Amino acid sequence: MKKENQTYNIQPATRLQSVNEYYFSRKLKEVAQMNAQGLDVISLGIGSPDMPPSEATIDVLCQQSKRPDVHGYQPTVGIPELRKAMADWYKRWYNVDLDPATEIQPLIGSKEGILHVTLAFVNPGDQVLVPNPGYPTYTSLNKILGSDVVNYNLRHDNGWYPDFEELEKMDLSRVKLMWTNYPNMPTGANATMELYEKLVDFARKHNIVVVNDNPYSLILNKQPLSILNVPGAKECCIEFNSMSKSHNMPGWRVGMLATNAQFVQWILKIKSNIDSGTFRPLQLAAAEAYNNSTEWHEEANIHVYNRRRQVAEEIMKALGCAYDTNQVGMFLWGRIPDHYGNVEELTERVLHEARVFITPGFIFGSNGERYIRISLCAKEEKLAEALRRINELKIEN
Repeated sequence: MKKENQTYNIQPATRLQSVNEYYFSRKLKEVAQMNAQGLDVISLGIGSPDMPPSEATIDVLCQQSKRPDVHGYQPTVGIPELRKAMADWYKRWYNVDLDPATEIQPLIGSKEGILHVTLAFVNPGDQVLVPNPGYPTYTSLNKILGSDVVNYNLRHDNGWYPDFEELEKMDLSRVKLMWTNYPNMPTGANATMELYEKLVDFARKHNIVVVNDNPYSLILNKQPLSILNVPGAKECCIEFNSMSKSHNMPGWRVGMLATNAQFVQWILKIKSNIDSGTFRPLQLAAAEAYNNSTEWHEEANIHVYNRRRQVAEEIMKALGCAYDTNQVGMFLWGRIPDHYGNVEELTERVLHEARVFITPGFIFGSNGERYIRISLCAKEEKLAEALRRINELKIEN
C-alpha cells in the first residue's frame, strides 16, 4: 500500500520556550569536540568530585548487589537503615535532632528535590524568590513548572548574603518559597548562625517556606552549620543535603531533605507519583558512607581540597582576578579585571588558547557577569598544568 505524503507539524510544549539547554550540557559538548581533535582540554568547570567514596561504601554495594533478594522495587520513603543513618549524620555533624521515620526524605539528588518541593508548595503563577547569583536549576525548573521567578540580590559588598532591607521593600504577598544555598555556590560565602536566624525570622514574618540547599558545608569548612540549628526552623524551613560533594558520590544520586513531618508528607505525595525507591544495595552503601570516620572527612573534604585550592588561587592571580580567601566549598570565585568588556573575553581565550575550561559567572545570574568560577574537582597535577598553560598566555592584569 502506497503511503500518501503527509506533512507533520508537531510542536513541543510551550514551556520549552522558557528555558535553554543547561549551560554545562551545551559547553561540555564543545569541550568534548576539542578533546576529540586531540587538544587535551583541562576542565575546571563542573563540581563533580574526582575522588572515590570510602572503601567501606563500595564494599557494601558490591556485597549487597550479589544477594538474590535485593533487586525488586523499593519504598519511595527510603529504607529504614538509610533514614536512620541520615538522622544520625545530622546529629553528629550539625547537632540537629531529626525523627528518621517522619522528618527525613531521601532524594535522588537535589535537582529532584527542587522539582518535588516546587510541585508540593507552588501553584502556577505563584512567586518564588531565587538568588542572583545562584544555582541555575532554581530558575529553570521553576520556569518549567510555571512559577513566577523573582530574583533577589546577592552582592559582594554585602558578603553575598541576602539584603533583608531590600527584601522587605518588595511585594511578597504572592511568594511561596525562598531558595537559599549556604555555604553558597558559586560565591563560596559561608553560613553563619546570624544569617540563618534572619532567614528563619523572615520566613515566619511573611509565611514563606525557606529551602536551604546545603551540600557544601563539609568542604574546606571545619564548622558546618544547618539552618535547622535555629530553634523552630523546622516549622518553616526545608534543608537539602547531598552525598555528591561531601562523600564523593555524585553519580550515585543520593540526597535528602529534612523538615517537619507535614512537609515531608506533602512532598512524598508528589514524589511517590513520579519515581520509585532507589536500588536497595545502593541505599545500604549510602548508609555505610554516612558512618565515614572523621579522619576520612578531614582528608577528603579538607586536606585534599586545601592543596588544590592553593593552586587555584595561583590561577586566579595569573588571570588578574580578585578573590576572597575566606571562601569555602569546592570552587573558587573571582572577579575579573575591569579592562575586560565581558567575562567571556577571558574565559573563551583561556579555553581556546590555553585549553582550560573555566566557568563564566554570568550563567549564575546578572550579578555574576564580572566573575569566574574555578572548580577544585581536578587532580593537583591537572591544576598545575592549567596554571602553566595560563601563565604562558601572559594575560594582561
